[in-house]
Amino acid sequence: MILGVGSDLVDVRRIERVIARHGDRFILRIFTDVERAKAERRATRIETYAKRFAAKEACAKALGTGFRTGVFWRDLGVINLPSGRPTMKLTGGALERLRAMTPSGHEARIDLTITDEGPMAHALVIISAVPKSP
Repeated sequence: MILGVGSDLVDVRRIERVIARHGDRFILRIFTDVERAKAERRATRIETYAKRFAAKEACAKALGTGFRTGVFWRDLGVINLPSGRPTMKLTGGALERLRAMTPSGHEARIDLTITDEGPMAHALVIISAVPKSP
């Protein structure tokens, strides 16, 4: 069953301006170590940050909280599974919210798709509850 859906669209140029103006202060406040390492290895560094920014916004919407009630930017991290499929790793207040919204006997699954087509980056998050395996 679907527990939450969130979508976000961000202008890559906006993220580029914020990084140019605030640099590491912005990057360290918003992105996890894993996200920063991935972005800094890429030639498309700004686009990578923009897609992850959109994913965080979309996930906060899917949680139904936005960035309040204890959910912070770095509580939402984009990771890739061994298959390469992107998903979200939640910690702190975001993980607490995810646990609270997941019905007993189920586990949460977070599906994420991210893309960019200059100058826009888009992310869609679907949080589902799937029955726990016996």
